[in-house]
Amino acid sequence: MFKKILIANRGEIACRVIKTANRMGIKSVAVYSDADKYAQHVRAADEAVHIGAAPAIESYLSINNILEAVRQTNAEAVHPGYGFLSENKEFALALAEKSVEFVGPPATAIEAMGDKIESKKIAAQAGVSIVPGYDGLIESDQMALQVAEEIGYPVMIKASAGGGGKGMRIAWNSDQVQEGYKSSRNEAVSAFGDDRILIERFITGPRHIEIQILADKHGNCIYLNERECSIQRRNQKVIEEAPSPFLDQKTRIAMGKQAVQLAQSVGYYSAGTVEFIVDSNGKFYFLEMNTRLQVEHPVTELITGIDLVEQMLRIANGEKLSLSQSDISSNGWAIESRIYAEDPIRGFLPSVGRLKRYSPPQEISNKTTVIRNDAGVYEGGEISVHYDPMISKLCSWGKTRGAAIETMCTALDQFFIEGINSNIPFLSTVMDHPIFIAGEATTAFIENEFPTGFSHRKLPEATVRQLVAGVATIYQNLEVRKSQISGALSSHQCHVEDQYVVFVEDQSFTVNLEQIDGQSLVSFEDYSHFEVGFSWIQPVSSALISVQEDQLIVTIDMIPNGMRVRYRGADLKILVLTLRQAELLHYMPVNKVANSVAQLLCPMPGLIVSVDVSVGDVVEVGQPLCTMEAMKMENVLKSERKVVVKSIIASPGDTLAVDDVILEFE
Repeated sequence: MFKKILIANRGEIACRVIKTANRMGIKSVAVYSDADKYAQHVRAADEAVHIGAAPAIESYLSINNILEAVRQTNAEAVHPGYGFLSENKEFALALAEKSVEFVGPPATAIEAMGDKIESKKIAAQAGVSIVPGYDGLIESDQMALQVAEEIGYPVMIKASAGGGGKGMRIAWNSDQVQEGYKSSRNEAVSAFGDDRILIERFITGPRHIEIQILADKHGNCIYLNERECSIQRRNQKVIEEAPSPFLDQKTRIAMGKQAVQLAQSVGYYSAGTVEFIVDSNGKFYFLEMNTRLQVEHPVTELITGIDLVEQMLRIANGEKLSLSQSDISSNGWAIESRIYAEDPIRGFLPSVGRLKRYSPPQEISNKTTVIRNDAGVYEGGEISVHYDPMISKLCSWGKTRGAAIETMCTALDQFFIEGINSNIPFLSTVMDHPIFIAGEATTAFIENEFPTGFSHRKLPEATVRQLVAGVATIYQNLEVRKSQISGALSSHQCHVEDQYVVFVEDQSFTVNLEQIDGQSLVSFEDYSHFEVGFSWIQPVSSALISVQEDQLIVTIDMIPNGMRVRYRGADLKILVLTLRQAELLHYMPVNKVANSVAQLLCPMPGLIVSVDVSVGDVVEVGQPLCTMEAMKMENVLKSERKVVVKSIIASPGDTLAVDDVILEFE
């Protein structure tokens, strides 16, 4: 076995590979850019080598810089992780020339499967079902338009060398084809250094299901069943699970066999994933093959008990697979939630900055429950604008799908992040959504269920009342503590009320609190009542509230006369007032919100790629104003109303911060 490997990647996946290397007694070498000098993967490795400036093209995508790091450290093999150079045949060939093992497939397989156009042809020849589309390269926006018209709408425009949702757009009409072609090419160049584009029919209402394979250098190949990755935003997977709640055993076997056929047809070895689109009738079509380790590989590991990174290292070392197809089973259910630095309220735009607080749930592993958190960040670290916004991959496992979902809900409740926005509220909302719980989500889930964008979840009435009872109890407890502070002026000032009016959203509740055996008995006007207790947990801005038999883990921030409470995707401002304060509340003036419609403000830190309007232009609703790039993704900012462009403040190439002015309107 190798004595030392270099991980040509960063963040979570670099930390993940290092963990297995440590367990196997293999020394690890990390590489880092200027932006990652103090990153978690650098801290975790046995050695670390600086490879260049923050932009990926000058560091993590620089083959020469990584080869120099290999030379300096005498690493025997390189694990590429995912993204960056993981599917770059030139990188694999360059390592081979230096007699360094590439922990991945042969360059010929990378070339064959990495090109989405050629891979479709190969898949068809191997007897794999394929999606109707155009087999050649799309060389202009006019050609893209012509091909789309011939195939029929909707169409998928995607980078031939792409992956991870980069360089992918869905077009439902001719205008979206031209816009999508331009953005896909730009993203493809930025992420992969390759601007080739293909177009194929987009199957509406599909399930995104993929087959994990393992193959060695001796011709043995097996499949490790499937993962479902249907919940996506902007073609980027958000939640994955294994197995799929949709597949039957017959379809599972058929997909697995086709995946193996495809891999063997190109002489594949190492771990790989064959992705399929499955329609509502269970008919499946080849989408692409990822010739690398997938982001969502932990859910396969949790249901099979197989360490995929270890298998990749053993295969690279020339060992035969120790497993046969009959050895592969599926035990229980696993779910992965990708924790992203992004703001779901603002259309999932990236959020960068310092992690002032990072407190994930405690990892556990026993016969009934697993919580696993693969991360590459730490409290106090920076989320950089230069790289993918994923913070960690939170995974749960249970004996049943319902148990895995409930464990994930609890784990998300216990995940605390401050300093940047995260998608945890959205993930919590999905976990409680009836369509997801029923296992009926398709790739159109977010579009269909949140057509106007995500907003904080509206909780059931019963849950709101539990939170009201809990917050009233905590508030009274804090008032009691204040009254016990030494130096209080009078007994009158030390008096603590036992009756409050609690305001939450558009509702108000009058509650009475009575202390009984260390707990509060909270009674409502309708004579319903709860026994309530609470305890602060780390970090101190969170609390465990027990209401009758239920336990709620909530995040709490103090505000004047109340608390901001976040729970299961909801974000509530809860005011707790005495009867007299409530009586006087309607006399309080309401603050007016400033009018900001005269400007287009930058919604995230990023680079201006293009400005698509001129001074004096009359802009219609939905018309593109400019294009920004942040965290390797392009974002087209469109007008929300009919306006006239007064002035253009920012220019292509400018790097902007949040709320910088881009355009001004009359």
